Amino acid sequence: MTEQLDINHLRQWTGRSTEATDIVTAQLVKGLRATLFQDPGEPKTGDAAPFTVHWCLAQPVFPMSMLGPDGHPTRGGFLPPVPLPRRMWAGGEIEFLQPLRVGDESTRTSRIADVTVKTGSTGTLCFVSVEHSISSPRGIAIRERQDIVYREMTTTAPAAAKAPPPPPQAQHRENHVSDPVLLFRYSALTFNGHRIHYDRDYVTKVEGYPGLIFHGPLQAAFIVELAAKLRGGTAPKKFTYRGLQPLFEGTEFSINANETETGMELWTANAEGQATMKGTAVW
Repeated sequence: MTEQLDINHLRQWTGRSTEATDIVTAQLVKGLRATLFQDPGEPKTGDAAPFTVHWCLAQPVFPMSMLGPDGHPTRGGFLPPVPLPRRMWAGGEIEFLQPLRVGDESTRTSRIADVTVKTGSTGTLCFVSVEHSISSPRGIAIRERQDIVYREMTTTAPAAAKAPPPPPQAQHRENHVSDPVLLFRYSALTFNGHRIHYDRDYVTKVEGYPGLIFHGPLQAAFIVELAAKLRGGTAPKKFTYRGLQPLFEGTEFSINANETETGMELWTANAEGQATMKGTAVW
């Protein structure tokens, strides 16, 4: 049974901040390129890293004794102790100011921007918005807002209130397979212990999903890389994204883009063509 959610208590975390530093190594860049279906090459000092490499940097490290049953750290610390067991990325917004490069010492400054509670089709939802600023020796490289959603636990997989509308016909599309090894590699690169991405018994028997869940940030990373590739390797100035429904292992998925007057509309889709994450890029 979930303990009572006290929004006034949780809002006391608003404004809290933390800072962490890490190095963009050639090995990290090589591994992330390979995971994003790019040529890993032999990265050299000064080479630009994949645009979302910051999600692999300075991840919190906790002893095993401080991990919860889902593989996440126990509640509390920098993030508010939301007493809802399911935690996932809901979406966010990124401003790309300059690339991070191999050899950079990168510092991430994070701040809790807001804590809100809503009621959805699956019950109580608590949203925590976190603002990040990622800098390199050349100044600020990325500004970002991440929206994290906490939900109640159910014995069956959550169903959306209604299926998302079918996406438009894509002008640009790439197809790949959501392989368990792909999900494991990304979990390793981001030091993400969340069991929904690699422990099939846990995700199916405890959380009630039909299979391993594709990482939200990995979908966003694929979208950003496609958008940049279509614009000659230039990252968008601003990228906004939102998860629509889970994407599961073992099936084909697609990364899609349509040109618009102001930039691009982007989305990932499952094997049935249903959009699982939607994004907008502006240059």
